[in-house]
Amino acid sequence: MTDRPSTPGAHEPGKNRSSTPISEAFKDFISTRWSDNALATPQLSPVATACAKRRDSLGAHFRGTTVVVPAGTPKQRSNDTDYPYRPHTAFAYLTGWGSASVPGSVLVGTPSAAGHEWVLFTRPPAPRTSDEFYANAAVGEFWTGRRPDLAHVKALLGLATQDVQHFPPAETMGASPLALIAEADPSLARELEPTPHYDDAANELLAQVISEMRLVKDSYEIEQLTAAIEATHRGFDDIVHSVSEAIGHERGERVVEGIFGKRARIEGNATGYDTIAASGPHACILHWVRNDGPVHAGDLLLVDAGIEMDSLYTADITRTLPVSGTFSPDQRMIYEAVLEAADAAFAVVKPGALFRHVHEAAMAVIATKAHEWGLLPVPLEQSLAPEGSHHRRYMIHGTSHHLGLDVHDCAQARREMYMDKELEEGMVFTIEPGLYFQPDDETVPKPWRGIGVRIEDNIVVTREGGINLSAAIPRTVAEVEKWLAR
Repeated sequence: MTDRPSTPGAHEPGKNRSSTPISEAFKDFISTRWSDNALATPQLSPVATACAKRRDSLGAHFRGTTVVVPAGTPKQRSNDTDYPYRPHTAFAYLTGWGSASVPGSVLVGTPSAAGHEWVLFTRPPAPRTSDEFYANAAVGEFWTGRRPDLAHVKALLGLATQDVQHFPPAETMGASPLALIAEADPSLARELEPTPHYDDAANELLAQVISEMRLVKDSYEIEQLTAAIEATHRGFDDIVHSVSEAIGHERGERVVEGIFGKRARIEGNATGYDTIAASGPHACILHWVRNDGPVHAGDLLLVDAGIEMDSLYTADITRTLPVSGTFSPDQRMIYEAVLEAADAAFAVVKPGALFRHVHEAAMAVIATKAHEWGLLPVPLEQSLAPEGSHHRRYMIHGTSHHLGLDVHDCAQARREMYMDKELEEGMVFTIEPGLYFQPDDETVPKPWRGIGVRIEDNIVVTREGGINLSAAIPRTVAEVEKWLAR
């Protein structure tokens, strides 16, 4: 990675760091003889109309209030190295600007007689006569790539645009109550905190309202999620076709992770979350993302992974694969119990059912299996009672979460709008029961210890009931074994 230049306004190197001095002659030379390279005017984004409706709906909740939704800035990984940039979800939802968005942009809705006037503040390209172009490693185009100009962004998103240097507009920021997505840009939140009418409660309400708006997906969102699932299917195919490369490698799990990551970068923006490639007893660790263990013949390999598209919509799929190609009798029995729980949960899905009923249906199967296998210290009815729940020892997590721009979508929604909410047409969520028998769990037979199984699919609610968007990814014992045999 190249070092940063030494120039006013750029990172000032310490005494022990090398730097490249910049002379006045160099400044004069690099500022001249550049051809016109303006980007072609783009077509209006296919999601622009939907985003305008979302902004109108949001504005109706906040009449008379200035709404500020930052994209956010890159997060520091170490010293002067950042994590890959991703705009805040609320910003992407309201603008339609995904992986190609410019860091530091801010969407502002100012109260008006008709509702709100929306303006997107963003950073336009610097002129070649400015040392930002070549000397500012944080935002300079020589370092980070070309940025679209204001007219380009306006044409793409159907939004009025202004230079972010003019934000915040002093004439409007103190004139009305303010609601801000503060977590998107904490430094901006600190800057705006002295503003009259700044209110943490309004900020929390804004995050809540946007989360609840996202509970029901429109046709564009379902299209993007379907594309993400199809790409993820191809990523799982890659794993299945290459699993032999992982067997015997001291970090075979990372071989699996890398195979899937290649597909994610080719077909999407990235993985939607850190891939879980958990072999053997690691499958009993719910969020195993170190992926530094071996993959042995005879193990089960639990892969929880999803591809995030450039629109930032992500899939979230789990499949549990027998590394040797076939399940052992014990593995098969446990796997089919999880599959039965998944199918029972799916059978509940229809408009009008409560979201929590999906979990309850899956857990009833898990409890029944644990009882049949003699694992429970109490009768089945006592375990199923809220004050019991002994069977949760073997499946501690929930069965479902909403899915969309975030892998755990709509996280700021109220409980009554999430767990206790009636299912509606257009909701998209996971169904992901599992059984996890820890290696040191003395309540289960020794041959079962270290076996972890999870099956996760992505479901959309329709007028007629649920549709499994990921049903094409093999999930039954016969399908999985045939998949591996190919």
